[in-house]
This record gives sequence, C-alpha cells and structure tokens, in this order.
Amino acid sequence: MKRIIDIVRHPRAAVVVHDLGMVLLAWYAAGWLTERSAVAATGDHSSMLAGYLLVLVLQGGVLWATGLYKGLWRFASFQDLWNIARASVFGTVAIMAAMALARGVMVSQWVPTVLLYPTLLFVLLGLPRMCFRFWKDSGMQVPASEKGLKRVLILGAGRSGAMLERELRHRGSFIVVGFLDDDRRLRGAQVHGVPVLAPINQLSRIGAEYQADLVIIAMPSATNQQMQHIVEVCELSEIEFRTLPTLQDLGSKATKISDLKRVVIDDLLGRDPVSLEWESIREGLVGKRVMITGGGGSIGSELCRQIARLNPVELIIIDHSEYSLYRIDHQLRSEFHDLVFYSVLGDICDPATVEKVVGEYQPDMIFHAAAYKHLPILQTQIREAFRNNVLGTMRLAEAAERHGVGTFVLISTDKAVNPANIMGATKRVAEMYCQNMNARSRTRFITVRFGNVLNSNGSVVPLFQEQIAKGGPVTVTHPEISRYFMTISEASQLIMQAAVLGSGGEIFVLDMGEPVNITYLAEHLIRLAGKEPGRDIEIIYTGLRPGEKLFEELFHELEPYEHTAHEKIFLAHPREANWDELRSELRSSELAVRRYDTKSLQHALVRLVPELAKSSFNTEPAKVVPIYRSS
Repeated sequence: MKRIIDIVRHPRAAVVVHDLGMVLLAWYAAGWLTERSAVAATGDHSSMLAGYLLVLVLQGGVLWATGLYKGLWRFASFQDLWNIARASVFGTVAIMAAMALARGVMVSQWVPTVLLYPTLLFVLLGLPRMCFRFWKDSGMQVPASEKGLKRVLILGAGRSGAMLERELRHRGSFIVVGFLDDDRRLRGAQVHGVPVLAPINQLSRIGAEYQADLVIIAMPSATNQQMQHIVEVCELSEIEFRTLPTLQDLGSKATKISDLKRVVIDDLLGRDPVSLEWESIREGLVGKRVMITGGGGSIGSELCRQIARLNPVELIIIDHSEYSLYRIDHQLRSEFHDLVFYSVLGDICDPATVEKVVGEYQPDMIFHAAAYKHLPILQTQIREAFRNNVLGTMRLAEAAERHGVGTFVLISTDKAVNPANIMGATKRVAEMYCQNMNARSRTRFITVRFGNVLNSNGSVVPLFQEQIAKGGPVTVTHPEISRYFMTISEASQLIMQAAVLGSGGEIFVLDMGEPVNITYLAEHLIRLAGKEPGRDIEIIYTGLRPGEKLFEELFHELEPYEHTAHEKIFLAHPREANWDELRSELRSSELAVRRYDTKSLQHALVRLVPELAKSSFNTEPAKVVPIYRSS
C-alpha cells in the first residue's frame, strides 16, 4: 500500500496521467476523423473498451521504454520530441500487430487511423511540453520553490556522489538537478530521486538545458588522465566547478560539502594512490629515535608529519631556518599531543652542531633532507652548494657512523644523474660518499632519488601561480622542456618505504610516472585560474638557463636497475668510486671552501663528476622569446 502511495505522489505521476489521457484522445480522434472508431469496426462496446485498454497499455509501455519520463517539462528539448516521435510510431506498430492477432482484423482496414494516430499523438504530447518550456523560459525560469537555490550538477553517480547529494539536499541552499556519469549501466537510473542524465562529455548541453550554476566533481578515485579529461569538459562548459578531494586526501572521512575545493594541479598531475606496506614501515620505526634534517622544508616537514603518525619513541628535527622550524614545531604540537619531539635550530655544516645533536640524541635513523636545491641560484654559488650539499652530508654521515646510527637515508634528486649543473653534481658527490661509507660502517646508508615535487618551496608551480595572480606573463624556459613530478605526500611515503626495504648501499629510485611538459603545466594552471592562455595570460619562452636540461633522467647508463618488492620503487646498481681518491678530493675541497676558492671547487667537481665537464658554467641571461601573444 505504501509503495502505491509513493508512486501516486511521485512528481512524474501527473505527467504519466496526462500522457495516457492524450493517448486515448489521439486514438479516439483518429478513429472519429476517419469514421473507423472501435465501435464502427466491431459494433461491440465491450470490444471497444478492450481496444482502448490495449492501446493504453501498449502505447504507455512504449512511451516509458523510450525514456520520455527521464526529462523534465521545464527543460523539454528536441531529444524529448524525438522520443515522442519514436514512441508514436513504435506504439502504432505494436497496437496494429496486437489487434490483428487478437481480432483477426486486416491491418489494411486501419490504414487511415494508422496514418493519423501517430501524428495526433505527437502533437498532443509534444505541444504541451514545448509550450510549458517556452512559458518557463520567457518568465519563470526556475520554480518558486527553487528560487535562490544554487542549481548543481554532480559528476559521478557513485557512493561519493550519492552522499554529497544527500548533504546538499539537507543544506537547503542547493538543489541537485542531475548526475552525469560515464557508466552505461547507470543511464536512466535515479540516485535519491535525482536522474542520471547523460555521460560527462555532454556537460555543456546538459548544463545549459538544466541551467546549472555549479558543477561538482565527485570522483575521488579518478586517475589523473580521467581528471584531465573531466576538467577540460568543465572548462568548455564555462560553468563554475569544484571537486572533492582524492581518496588519499579523504582517508576514512565521509564525503562532505565542506571538503569541496577548487581543482588544483595536484588533481591533474597526481598519480594513483600509493599502496604502502604500512606494517613493515611501522615495524621499521617502532621503538626508534628518528632524526630529520631540513625538517622545516617541503619534504622534511611532510616526513615529520608522516612519521609522527607512526608514534616513534622520539622525533628530532633540525633546520637552519628559524621560521621553517617554528612552523613545523607548531603543527606537530597542535596535531600530535603525545608525540615526544625536539626542535633544534642549527646548521648541518657546523661540525659542533652535528656532533652535539647526533651525540646527545643518539638517533636510530636519520633522514637527511637538508640541502640547497634551487638550480639557477646554485649555478653561481658553487661554494655554498658544495659546503651544504657535500660537506654537510659528509659531516652528518661521519657522525652517524661514529655514534652507531642504525640507518642513514640520503634524500637525493634525479638531477644527480648525468648532472649538467652544480646542484646535481653536488648531490651526486653526496651519493658517492654515502655509498662508500656503507662499505666501511655498521650504519646502513641508503639513497633515495626522485624528481620534482609539486608545490614544494621554490618549485615551478608556486612561481607560475604568482605570475598568473599578477596578470602574467608566465615564463617557460623552452617549449619542449619536461620534468617528472610527484606530490609531497607520495614522495615522503615512498622514502619511508625505501628506508625499510634497504639493507645498505642501495640507490632507490622512485617511479615518477610520465614526464610532464612544462608548457602543458603552465596552460592548465592558467585555465584553473579561470583564464585563457594567450588571451588573458601570455606565456613566453625565456631560453634554457645555464645548467638546465630539456629533460631529466632517473638512471645513469652505467646504473642498471631492477624492480623491488614495491612496484613504485626501483633499485639502481651504484657505480664504484675510489675511496682514497674521493676522501682526498673532499679534504682538499674542504680547504677550498674555507678559502672561498670557487675555481678549485669547480675543478674538484669536474674531477669527481666527469659528466659535469660537458656543461657550461656560463651565467649570461638567455633571450626572451614570446610564445603566446595577446590578441
């Protein structure tokens, strides 16, 4: 009984009753106009009623099957008229066939009716719909009950979309007019009474027909390729759009309207969520004192947060930037009330600081993230690059060996492969030193190498966003330049995974996916800011900077690599380096740092990293070449 009441109260019930009435009217009118009504044909009132019932059932079923009741009258379109035309023809054929079988009447007797009935039915069903649509469009576009409500289309009719629709409905300031989903099995279905209207690539048409004010992407499990396509569709529709965070960001939280955010470049370039062996990571850190150098930086601070969740015995954070140290200290105190941690303001290049901190806190693991990394600046600052990236690593590694640290993880870069710049060369020397230390120490020295990190301090994304905010231009060094990218969270988690995988002496290389063209990156950032490349924001090419390569490499040709137990971590077999020559070169370089002898340091780097000899130390500015010009 309740089911029947629900059907009667359904908002489409009146439409169905109207259409069935029009079916009877069209059939009667066709028979009357051709003087071949059911009575004239049979002379029997009971047969006439049976004929009307047959027409009603068959034609009503065809109307439902053609999807006529998925649309709303106020958004009636040519698609609805096409459905009516199909239903009229198919219904007539079904009625004639059924009557011929039931009564043995020749179909030829019904030819005038057959010709007139579908035409009358098309007019009687289509005209009211189009008149209603015209009335709505000319005056009252939105029903009074929906005045002031934001009209929303949700992309994705899955669990997240359904939960989001329920919350939007309870909020009272939104009305969800439909879902769009590429799953054909959902086509014509309803989610909480809201129809699944079309595939996502029809957003422009559906958005215009349903007068949508906002589009929400509710597909947390979408891959970056899927998100790129979806965002392109949203941009073409010119409707404001938002997205839910990814599954990795949401964690176990329910989908909420407060989670909505603008689409950011991480959503387009981020990869599938990383599957980690958390149990092995937890076992590798449980009961351990963990030290993180450069703990206030992009990678260092994320490592602090990730490791803090695993409840280490103690967490020791070192950074030479007072402000960066203050920020991570404040975050950890706010989020992890039971965490025992110490913040140390100090420079790893200072032997006294390194000896004091490592000797006093006796860490079991050191994650060495402290480094200078800004390539163009370091190209003219060879002394500071060598002092920090090489000598700082050397002093920390020696202190780790001296005080019995169990594991030392050096965080390196893809720029250490065939380095063409000072930054990459200094990181390569640091790798060489740690690999040699591993053979002469009880400490496990592990190197982790990866590419660029999205939104890290000093990276290209914040620079582009700043340039876009100022109205441009956005500067790209070369039209073909590309880089590997991963998110800060993914990089940090894979570093921890590599730390527990290694037995010592390895170079682990993180799977960076496919390289991203920087021009493509710039164009997407411009569009995500609601502007058009070339029209609103100009992109110019400035030329490759000294030491900059068109593309980065993850492996050296003399470093054969193999897969590890984790699908996103590779193992590169390191090249051998003569320990005596390396130590001798570093000791003399240490004297050159004290004398500020940059020429000697340059020669030392070339001897240690012969690949560097192929690059130029020239620092003349490159010529600026426009790529997009405003019209």
